[in-house]
Formats: sequence, structure tokens, C-alpha cells
Amino acid sequence: MSTQTDTTGRTPAATDHLVEVQHLAKSFGDHEVITDISFTVDPGTVTCVIGPSGSGKTTLLRSLNALEVPDRGVVRIGGTTVDFAGINPGPRGRLPRPQRAELMALRRHSGMVFQAHHLFPHKTALENVIEGPVVVQGEPLDEATARARELLDKVGLAEHADKYPFQLSGGQQQRVGIARALAIRPDLVLFDEPTSALDPELVGDVLGVMKTLASEGWTMVVVTHELRFAQQVADQVLFIDGGVIVEQGPPQDVIANPQHPRTRTFLTRLLEPI
Repeated sequence: MSTQTDTTGRTPAATDHLVEVQHLAKSFGDHEVITDISFTVDPGTVTCVIGPSGSGKTTLLRSLNALEVPDRGVVRIGGTTVDFAGINPGPRGRLPRPQRAELMALRRHSGMVFQAHHLFPHKTALENVIEGPVVVQGEPLDEATARARELLDKVGLAEHADKYPFQLSGGQQQRVGIARALAIRPDLVLFDEPTSALDPELVGDVLGVMKTLASEGWTMVVVTHELRFAQQVADQVLFIDGGVIVEQGPPQDVIANPQHPRTRTFLTRLLEPI
């Protein structure tokens, strides 16, 4: 039976929710970073995750595509479900082959945009974008190259395709990172504070690309401190503190009219730092 895809090339979810997270928990040594987190993400929506430093936001995001292996909890993306209670890393974090295959199956559903770009310094912008489709997914080089050029054009970098990362500004490197994440045709795009390392004048270009992706129907989970972006683009906002979701809902509720005292305190300090 063939699998249908939408106009962005992504595979639709088998149920109403594209992503389901149930009772996720993760510790590093004696420090429990995520205590008990559950939420869902619908196809074509944007979820923004906000919260103070050290609250578990990045750990949660990295757990969605198994860059971090949670201690327990269940993550389903599309038709792939992983119960992390059955994933048991051995010495030095090594996993048996069947468990590695489970995590790779989950990871194939998502593309990650990192805070610090993580581009290959010895490859051009174009080569960075085609790396995943060709090396990981086995896509023919000519097809991957044509799509990579389209994606670089989408993020406003068509004329910079043959430049190396050191020849690009931080904002341009981040936009290459977005094109690279899209190149594998993910069901879900994950953003880990994509503007936090940028000069203020470069933030708008990256957020503009992300707004365009949202308008095109890409499903996105974004860890961010850009509250205006969350208010304009998010369908739901998760406020995380102490490894749990303290408050969640549409931005007009969580950001504009928070009900929990901890949410109100956080937003006041972020919006009125002095």
C-alpha cells in the first residue's frame, strides 16, 4: 500500500495527533531534568516551549528525536512509537542493535535546527543541505541537489549556495540549518532556541523564515524566548519549569493572560527585566 504525502512532502499522521508524548522523564545523575511531561501536537501546528534556563526545555526537544534517551515515557511521531522504559543504554551509552533501530525509526520523522548551527565547516551551504538526503536517505545526488537549491532559495540564500559557513553570518548559517532540516522531508521540525546565539539585527531574518514555514503548514516544536513570535505564530504554548508543564494553552491564554503564579512571574521578569 502506498503512503500519501501532503504538499510539503511529509507523511500525515495516522491519528488526529502527529505527536503524542506521555509521562516523559529524564535524569542526569541525581538531577531530574524532566519529571513528568505529557502533551500532543496536531499536524500543521506550531508549539512553542518557553521557560527559565535549566527548566528542561532543550532536554525535552532532544528527547523527541532521541538525541537524548529518556529514562521513561512514550513518544509517538506519526506511525512510530517508542516506549523508553524498554530502552536500556549499556556502558558508555551503547544500545543493542534492535533498540538503536527503534530510535533511528523515531528520528527519521523529525529534522532538528540547533542553537549553534552545527554545519559541516568543510562543506558549502549546498553540500550541507544535501548531506542528509544523499548519505542518510540514499536520494540520488541530482535530485537532492535540485531540492537543496530550492530550499536555499526559500530561506533567501540562493546566491550563497557555494559559500562555506565561515563566509556566512550567523543568521545566514542558521537559515542554512533550517534548509538542511527541511531537506529530509520531516514530519516534524524541531527548533532549539534558533535565535539565541544571533546578533539582534539578524534575528528577524530567521524568524521570518520560520513564520513562512508555519504559514505553509509545517508542524513545528520551537524552544524559544521570543515571546512576540510565540504570540504571532504558535497554536499552543507550553510553559515548563522544574521539569513539568506548569501551564499550557493558546498564546492568548498562556502569554497574554497566564493563570499560574509561576507563569506570571516568569513573563514579568522576561518582559520587564529592569
